Amino acid sequence: MIGFSRLTMCLMAMALLVPRMAAAEIQCEGHELLSTPRPEGSCANSLVKIYASPNKKLHATVLPVDVSLDTTPDMESRVVIRSVDGDTLNSINHASPRGVNGYYVDIAEWSPDSQFFVYSMISSGGHSPWSHPTIVYSVERNRFAHLSDRIDGRPLLSEKFQFAGQHELTATTWKREGAPDEPVPVTVDLATAFDKLKPN
Repeated sequence: MIGFSRLTMCLMAMALLVPRMAAAEIQCEGHELLSTPRPEGSCANSLVKIYASPNKKLHATVLPVDVSLDTTPDMESRVVIRSVDGDTLNSINHASPRGVNGYYVDIAEWSPDSQFFVYSMISSGGHSPWSHPTIVYSVERNRFAHLSDRIDGRPLLSEKFQFAGQHELTATTWKREGAPDEPVPVTVDLATAFDKLKPN
């Protein structure tokens, strides 16, 4: 009788834990399509990534945009630039209306001189997987711009980039139009590139 009582209690305890375990298994990151929609209001504590500038004066915050319940909430991104005091200076939203035709931030980094925040993106819908749109934020101009616009509209073929100097950025584009299988490096002086931008 005592054994039955203990077994019953164990089964009841397990039954109470099942919903909690199921809730814990909800996938909340990983840029993934989900096999079944997650519950409304799930993933309330989604991961926010904060990038501090080298001079510690600014923060670039990458926020997951929770639009579609058929994906993890980090499937698309919003980027916010704030001062260390918390003042919002600018922001840009890379989300789409249904949550599957925008972009999420993949790799992000400040320039060594703290004047530019650069990040590459991946399509949330898997479009043009060879293309990695790359955005540059200028502190002086308080403005976002596409890096491809600074290299004659050529696409960026890799999510990876590196700084060759204080604000000289080296990325990968194609050697000739329509040839993503022929990558070549390209170096852009970001200060010069922003000087050539038309005023807003």
